[in-house]
Amino acid sequence: MIIDALVAIALIAAVLGQEAKSAGMGGMGGGADTVFSGKARGMDALLARVTVVLAVLFAAITIVIAKMTS
Repeated sequence: MIIDALVAIALIAAVLGQEAKSAGMGGMGGGADTVFSGKARGMDALLARVTVVLAVLFAAITIVIAKMTS
């Protein structure tokens, strides 16, 4: 469970470290060009990959813990 908590904290840090990609829900109405403009580069690309890896790891560890306790 400690590993799961550490992965969760790292996942939160990776998500918070990313730069905002759009104007939130306001960009969904008519500003499709601002929502999907450009690709992530540099640190944003790294944080995006790290976020995906940590999310998959967190899900797998959580499922294993759930199976062990039931």
